[in-house]
Amino acid sequence: MHWATLAAFAFLELTLCLIPGPAVLLTVSSALRRGVRTGLAAACGILAGNTLYFVLSGLGVVALLLASARVFVFLKWGGALYLAYLGLRALFARKGIVPDPAALESGERRRAFAAGFLTQVSNPKAIVFFVAILPQFIDTRAPLAAQLVALTLISTTIEAIVLTGYSLGAGALRRSAAVERASLWIERIGGAVLIAIAARIAREPLVSP
Repeated sequence: MHWATLAAFAFLELTLCLIPGPAVLLTVSSALRRGVRTGLAAACGILAGNTLYFVLSGLGVVALLLASARVFVFLKWGGALYLAYLGLRALFARKGIVPDPAALESGERRRAFAAGFLTQVSNPKAIVFFVAILPQFIDTRAPLAAQLVALTLISTTIEAIVLTGYSLGAGALRRSAAVERASLWIERIGGAVLIAIAARIAREPLVSP
């Protein structure tokens, strides 16, 4: 694989990461609601979803998923429904309910990771990226495994840096006095963002390879 190809892929990946999409919105929402560590947990879920698709791309499974309407619909609606469930929980949160902080933190991180993972694997645009765009950077004359490892590392590194930056920024904003006073509204706005992400995923039409 030529260095120019890797540079072009890195530039494309950076551009896509900086555009506020479901991944960015979920990370920012999670960090605002529960802090930087929860935002990073959501980001890790997103990266895990991406890594899974890189592996499946190498095995030729992503194209099969895209060609199977039934599997595609299951992935899309499964992810959308889970995100909507988390959004409704946050939207109707009440003051005064204060569970054990350690359990809350651990549970929130697990849910944030799951939400990030499902957001990525159920997003039709992510599937199209791995079917239609990723192959453009693959040299069919060179070993596939080495190329996928290189592209995976580039993608993961760039997305991790960008999402970490968004999470740290949201975490810093969360620590401000104004945000602390509006904590309940932040929770509800975060819930509305999750529902909006779910609706966006659900509205994406079925696509063909």
